[in-house]
Parts: sequence; C-alpha cells; structure tokens
Amino acid sequence: MPAGYRRQLYRDDAVVLRVQKLGESDRIVTLLTRRHGRLRAVARGVRRTSSRFGARLEPFGHIDLQLAGSPEGLGSSLHSVSQVEAVTLYGKNLLTDYPRYTAASAICETAERLTPVEREPALRLFQLTLGALKALSTAEHSGSLVLDAYLLRAMAVAGWAPAIVECAVCGTPGRHAAFSVPAGGAVCPDCRPPGSAHPSPDTLGLMSALTSGDWTIADASAPSVRRECSGLVAAHLQWHMERALRSLPLVDRRELNP
Repeated sequence: MPAGYRRQLYRDDAVVLRVQKLGESDRIVTLLTRRHGRLRAVARGVRRTSSRFGARLEPFGHIDLQLAGSPEGLGSSLHSVSQVEAVTLYGKNLLTDYPRYTAASAICETAERLTPVEREPALRLFQLTLGALKALSTAEHSGSLVLDAYLLRAMAVAGWAPAIVECAVCGTPGRHAAFSVPAGGAVCPDCRPPGSAHPSPDTLGLMSALTSGDWTIADASAPSVRRECSGLVAAHLQWHMERALRSLPLVDRRELNP
C-alpha cells in the first residue's frame, strides 16, 4: 500500500452482478456502479443470519452503498462494503421464474465481460443493464426478447453492433438477404462470403426493432423468427468476445409471451 494512503469512504449506486463465498461468513460482490464502473468489494459477515444487509447483496439488485477504498485505484483492488440500502431488489421477482432468471444471469455475465478494466466508468452500460433487469422484473415483454435487445444494444456500446440495414462490408444500404457473423452482419450479394446465413426478412426486421426499441414490432414477432434472431445475436456476440458466455446456453427460451 502506498505510504500515507488511507482507505476513504465514498458512495455510489450499483447493480449486483455476481456474488462469491469468502471464508465462513463473507462474500465477494461484483458490482457495476454508476460512476466508477465495475469493481469488486468484500461484504463481511453477510452470510450470517444476523447480518443487517445480506439480503440486499444478492444478484440483480439495484442498491445504494457506501464503500471503503480508493475510487482512483490506489491500494487494494478489493473494496469493503460498509453500508447498503436497497433501491430495487429485482431478484425477488426473478427467483421463481426460471426463464427470466436465466436471462438475467446472461445479462449480468455480459455486463461483467464487457467491463474488463476495473473502475473504468461505463455509464451507458450501467443504465442499459439496470433497464434490462427492470424490464425482466416487470414481465411487460418476453424475457427472451429483453435479453436479445440487451445484447444488441450492449454490442453497440462496445462498438460491435451488427450491420442490419446496410452491407457490413461495403456499406450499401438496404435490407440484404445474407448475414455473416465474421463479416459483421448483413452483407450484399457482391460481398457475401461463403457460409453466410440467410435469415428471413422478418428476423432482420426483429433485430432492427430490438435495437431501436420498437416493441410493437418485437412483441408481434413469431416464435420461429425469435429463435432465429436469438441464434444470430448469440453467434455475433460470442464471435467478438472470443469466448463463450457460460450462462447463455442455459437460457430457457420456451417463454414466448409475457
């Protein structure tokens, strides 16, 4: 620890992405915060039955908390949780709904993977993650559609948005018939590489609707279109991440309507 460094207290609000057991009664909590990006913190004693805030540090919750540590990255990379207040604990509505729970797990894993550098601000991704968990909790739309909308928009934040209304290679506008993940999305006949997929026009229309937030079109989509869309979105995401998401194959997409 640098000479003269003292652990300071600061506040932020955060989404709980993941928790891990530490010792007999503690947890390491992975958080995506509004102002300080992703960070990890030790919550001491939260697994004891007498803990005052253990239930507030569960995955998918939106919390306001006080942390001990340096937001600038001095000293230990592990902060300490000294106070927690619940804003909205979305996990309570998701634990009994397996399709939505698995979708929320994939959302949180994606958020963690898209923030590889700790304490690097990621406000847009924080807002996107919080909105997706809220949408899953309220069950206004299909959980599968909410997940795919989140993944498409998260890829846009990361700079990986698939081309949908223009050719990914030459930029020719139009709703092209072929889709190539390595090429970056929809491709025109002149640029189409071997092995390109040929999704239905409705599938590309659904991808466009989810990206722009047109839920009228998205909610009216057919099950077969949603399945094809989900396959393309997952393939595009994992191509750019270069490593598969552990939670994505576990997502239960049998839910078709809210």
